[in-house]
Amino acid sequence: MNRLDEIIKRESTKKQDPQGRDYLSLSTVSVASMAEDSGLRPREIEIEALQWGAIPERYQRNMGTLGIDGQLKMLHSSVAVVGAGGLGGSVIELLARAGVGRLHVIDSDVFSDSNLNRQILCDMSVLGEAKVDAAAKRVASINPAVEVIPYAVEADESNIQNMIEGCQVVVDALDNIRSRLGLEKISKEMGVPFVHGAIAGFLGQVMTIFPQDDGLAFIYGDGTDDRPGIETKLGTPGVTPFLVASLQVAEVIKVLLAWPRPLRNKLLIMDLKKMVPDVIDFEDH
Repeated sequence: MNRLDEIIKRESTKKQDPQGRDYLSLSTVSVASMAEDSGLRPREIEIEALQWGAIPERYQRNMGTLGIDGQLKMLHSSVAVVGAGGLGGSVIELLARAGVGRLHVIDSDVFSDSNLNRQILCDMSVLGEAKVDAAAKRVASINPAVEVIPYAVEADESNIQNMIEGCQVVVDALDNIRSRLGLEKISKEMGVPFVHGAIAGFLGQVMTIFPQDDGLAFIYGDGTDDRPGIETKLGTPGVTPFLVASLQVAEVIKVLLAWPRPLRNKLLIMDLKKMVPDVIDFEDH
């Protein structure tokens, strides 16, 4: 047993999970203290604890679904979130709470008044601030084990490759078709799965695209239609991006952990006014 393991053993306490089973727990305060004393990052402490058999208490409610091996995989993973607005902000928040180790956050925009109705990273104190900077501060306040790499630039085919290098999944939280298609193209060339999401009014859609899939061509064709999207008419009330972001993060987790049945070659459409989901299976077309 190395010195760090000895400290983890000393700092861990025995608890019971909701089913009455004993487990060793490591509090967030202990993780922070150990990181400060050792000079290691909180993520390194959490990884060592999980490998040793102690569960960082912040992840205790993940164990029944992800398990120790799944949580370790999450902490070792990197995900790119392109767009940090309504969809992207909620995606970032949920990935941080889930314990994805590194988030590449890409957005050139700053917060404005009209973002307050739906963007979880936006409050009165950050109006005028770069969205990626607010994302980094928000994640640090939620889960210091998660590293945010911010890029305050507009993503396009000329620069996106460097920004998503090393990521296992790319999340599409963009708001226009051309940018989405460009991001999908580069993701495919790099062999990285791509989780698409889009919203308009009370409508939302999600699709997971692997490098060999046709993907967005099923939905948008060749992308030459430059007409404004329906969201310009229907707006974007807060409930829709929260739901769609949750579905996107569920797909990210499934891809990272190699779980079966992602929304591959399938488009999930949610109509929150009718409360009716629909799945278009493109393999049947």
